[in-house]
Amino acid sequence: MRYTALTIGLLPLLVKGTNIMLSNDDGWAEINIRAFYNALTGRGDSVVISAPAENESGTGSSDAPATPLTGPCEYNSCPAGSPAQGNNASMPRFNYVNSYPVTSMRYGIQTVSPQYFGGAPDIAVAGFNVGANLGTTVLISGTVGAATEASKEGIPGIAFSGTTGSQTAWNTPIQTYQTVYANLSTNVTQTLVASGKPYLSSNIWLNVNFPAVSGGTCSSPADFSFVLSRINTANQATPADVGTCGSSRLPTESSVVNTAGCYASISVGVATTKGDATAAQQAVVLGKLKTFLSCLP
Repeated sequence: MRYTALTIGLLPLLVKGTNIMLSNDDGWAEINIRAFYNALTGRGDSVVISAPAENESGTGSSDAPATPLTGPCEYNSCPAGSPAQGNNASMPRFNYVNSYPVTSMRYGIQTVSPQYFGGAPDIAVAGFNVGANLGTTVLISGTVGAATEASKEGIPGIAFSGTTGSQTAWNTPIQTYQTVYANLSTNVTQTLVASGKPYLSSNIWLNVNFPAVSGGTCSSPADFSFVLSRINTANQATPADVGTCGSSRLPTESSVVNTAGCYASISVGVATTKGDATAAQQAVVLGKLKTFLSCLP
């Protein structure tokens, strides 16, 4: 199985050599995860993929033992009768698990990671997902399920999702939106790592969503700005968020992504609930990413 090279010269080098576990819910042979892998490794990181053998979108935090394949993996990327877990013979860092994203991420952290990293990964990332995961959608997102599972395993987790795109096989030509999202995801990951350990507090994960990539302004990573956001809409009883951009109430990630321009949202969540973190927990992330974040107009 071959894979498509990705141009990644658009971003500054922030950090090198981080050990990263990469998963998703769209399947190990979907092109987005391969584009993200290429971007990270092209920037000097050591990356291993452990992702579902099939498209497992919308499975949330479902979890079940992996089973042998009764049919081929998605896009015929492995034959019927293949074992419950396996890898690409020519690219052994590409691993599939015939189960859910949560199961795949755990297998990657507990079983595959020691083979390549000599222990646990430094950080885990999931995606970038086909379609945004905003608001209550996080409760059913397999991408979010994988990222929060990493956090529960004690590994900082980030979920990445993009508005543009559709399910596409690994061996199709790279499109502009895939290049853009892969570079943006790499930039967020490496910016967080460059902030120093601990990258995230215990039981905290980040939910990152990208707006649509268009042929006009939002067609290059340089066009995008990141805004600290919250997952769910607040009400009068909701405690204040961290103070930033002149307010103690963060915008929702949905409002950020839907603002005219090229604004991507970064929300701070609690892994065990998939809800919003406290102001104090948000403040830790704000401190780490402050020079990287912008305000809405």
